[in-house]
Amino acid sequence: MTVLSLRAPGPWQAIQVWADRVLLTPHTAVTSQVLGVAAAVMTPLPGGHTAGRTREARWDAMEYDEKLARFRQAHLNPFNKQSGPRQHEQGPGEEAPDITAEEALPELPPGEPEFRCPERVMDLGLSEDHFSRPVGLFLASDVQQLRQAIEECKQVILELPEQSEKQKDAVVRLIHLRLKLQELKDPNEDEPNIRVLLEHRFYKEKSKSVKQTCDKCNTIIWGLIQTWYTCTGCYYRCHSKCLNLISKPCVSSKVSHQAEYELNICPETGLDSQDYRCAECRAPISLRGVPSEARQCDYTGQYYCSHCHWNDLAVIPARVVHNWDFEPRKVSRCSMRYLALMVSRPVLRLREINPLLFNYVEELVEIRKLRQDILLMKPYFITCREAMEARLLLQLQDRQHFVENDEMYSVQDLLDVHAGRLGCSLTEIHTLFAKHIKLDCERCQAKGFVCELCREGDVLFPFDSHTSVCTDCSAVFHRDCYYDNSTTCPKCARLSLRKQSLFQEPGPDVEA
Repeated sequence: MTVLSLRAPGPWQAIQVWADRVLLTPHTAVTSQVLGVAAAVMTPLPGGHTAGRTREARWDAMEYDEKLARFRQAHLNPFNKQSGPRQHEQGPGEEAPDITAEEALPELPPGEPEFRCPERVMDLGLSEDHFSRPVGLFLASDVQQLRQAIEECKQVILELPEQSEKQKDAVVRLIHLRLKLQELKDPNEDEPNIRVLLEHRFYKEKSKSVKQTCDKCNTIIWGLIQTWYTCTGCYYRCHSKCLNLISKPCVSSKVSHQAEYELNICPETGLDSQDYRCAECRAPISLRGVPSEARQCDYTGQYYCSHCHWNDLAVIPARVVHNWDFEPRKVSRCSMRYLALMVSRPVLRLREINPLLFNYVEELVEIRKLRQDILLMKPYFITCREAMEARLLLQLQDRQHFVENDEMYSVQDLLDVHAGRLGCSLTEIHTLFAKHIKLDCERCQAKGFVCELCREGDVLFPFDSHTSVCTDCSAVFHRDCYYDNSTTCPKCARLSLRKQSLFQEPGPDVEA
């Protein structure tokens, strides 16, 4: 009788690999059959110890079979959908224990040769992470549990070391928790798209940017997880929770009803005139910083608290008009929004406020001359069909007051004059307009003038630099000719004679 020995390394290794692959099937009895066949079909042993060796081999096979069964219970097969024993033994809220492949493999009996097959790990799928929880999967299913998880995550972040990897992971988890909470709360249904409050017209923003700051509470607006609004009039930004706390009306209403600047330089009246309170929110303030620091606005001269005055910088119109000073100064949030809305409004009449400014700033003289020429070109464009079709006057659509008068200026005009931009752009527009009237359009050329004093030279236009215009009849002459014969204007004299002749001629009834 021949008995196979389980100690033969070559065949045993092959059977072991095959048995391990059989583990991937739901038939648990196949393993013991394989080991039984291994005990009966392999290499013969010397006579005399056949029965004992056979019992020992079967005992080892049974022990190894039990260890393999325990191994199967400890590891779910990701390819086996009928893995019932594991599901019955593990509760719904329990997590699978972290057991590595090295710890879970059953040990061979003492003295057995150890064979490791790399295919074993690959076949069981342990080289990939099939059992860990996916990123972003949260067990909390309702709002209350998510809020509790958020508070616990905050506490963990405070306890962890600063700038550590664990703290960064905790912050990422906190962001995911807040996003999940925001989805469950569904703010799109709770918060309206438009809110009208104190003449503010707030629109709900859809941007997820985190670069905005709430104008009410002075904190960052987390666009990913927070609802926030922006006023379309003054661009006031705030959280949805801060809307009911706003106490300042929209400054756009003041701009539309009373568009004028404070032209006194920093008109300070003192903290006592404000009862030592913020000029906007009426919070107690003092120069010592207790209970809150008093910050002065250079535009209004009043004092504000740190919540209403963020040390924003703006150009002060009074300093520009009186001193030609464009250095930005610290202003309150309300003043900054007001100045931003007023920057393009032509409300400054420089000849009345400071007529000496034209003697000090040469660029203003040039700008005034160009504006006067454009006003003289305007009648040509209004009566010219080609100019209306080409919409030449839209070249000044950002400065409509330039085609209405030559006296009003905006702060933006003065800023551009100081930077040298307005003179260059206005010169280009002046050249374009003159080219259309004198070269491109025959109708506009036919509206030119001939000097009636010398009757020499080319066709003259009122915006030419070497011409003069009669203030009474708008006739155009050479400047030198008009000054030499300034006593009378030929056209005015002719018109006056015509009027006299009309009054002197007798009517038909008188002759009869």
